[in-house]
Amino acid sequence: MRKSKADIKKNNFFERFANAATKFTGSSIAFIAATAIVILWAVTGPVFDYSETWQLVINTGTTIITFLMVFLIQKAQNKDGKAIQLKLNELIAAHEKASNRMVDIEDLTERDLDQLHKFYVTLATLAKKETDIHCSHSIDVATALNELKIQKNKHFKHHDNESASSKN
Repeated sequence: MRKSKADIKKNNFFERFANAATKFTGSSIAFIAATAIVILWAVTGPVFDYSETWQLVINTGTTIITFLMVFLIQKAQNKDGKAIQLKLNELIAAHEKASNRMVDIEDLTERDLDQLHKFYVTLATLAKKETDIHCSHSIDVATALNELKIQKNKHFKHHDNESASSKN
């Protein structure tokens, strides 16, 4: 599906506007301007006899700005999140020992992510048994390497037996 030049221009305009607005609203100048508006509004209270209209002006203004900012912030977060995911995917893809299964895991279901989290909890437990702090495991080989080390190294076997007997 190809986009027309009009669609691309609209997207480019909105993209530029959103970037500029996000940059401005996160600046010190924007904060100072907003603070000045609130102070100006508060100072004009006695002039307008603190009327309902006077209160309605600030309430309506802040509600509209907040409503619009929610969408602007969400757009900025979506873009930043996508950029971060792409950078992480690049790092995973570039590292020969990293599991490529981790690329695009943000598309997994919550249940799948919970299962993956449980694996990493187990991986952390296995890592605590390591005597070399520079040793790490990949998803695919963590348990197999740990079992191999236990078989080859009496210290690990002894440590596991102690742990098992202390639990009983």
